Amino acid sequence: MAISEFEVKRCEREIQKFLDVQRPPAHIRNEVDFSYRIENQSVELFEIRPEWKNPEKKIEIPFAKATFVKKEKLWKIYWQRQDLKWHSYKPAPRVRYFEEFLSIVSEDAEGCFFG
Repeated sequence: MAISEFEVKRCEREIQKFLDVQRPPAHIRNEVDFSYRIENQSVELFEIRPEWKNPEKKIEIPFAKATFVKKEKLWKIYWQRQDLKWHSYKPAPRVRYFEEFLSIVSEDAEGCFFG
C-alpha cells in the first residue's frame, strides 16, 4: 500500500531541505547532482551523473532508500552495495520518523551512502 498523499507532501518538504544542504554547487550540477523518487511506500535517493561512455546520457545511481511499514508505523532504511542490491542499514535498520532517515543519510557515519 502506498503512503498517504499527506505523508508524500511531508516527505517532499523534508527531502527539499536535505537537498538544499547536500546538493553540489549549481555550477557543477550538470556533472553530478542528487534527486529522489517516491514510489508506493518507498522513498529512494539517487545520484545523477553523465554516463562515462556517453556523456550526453544521464544515469541515476541509487544510494539510499526508506520504506514505510504502515503496520509497524516505522521506516526501514536501506543502502545499495556494489552488488546493486538493497541491504538493511545495520547501525539503524528502522526509524520512527522520516526525518531521522535523512539525518542518518546526511551523517553517513559508516560511509555507506556517500562513500
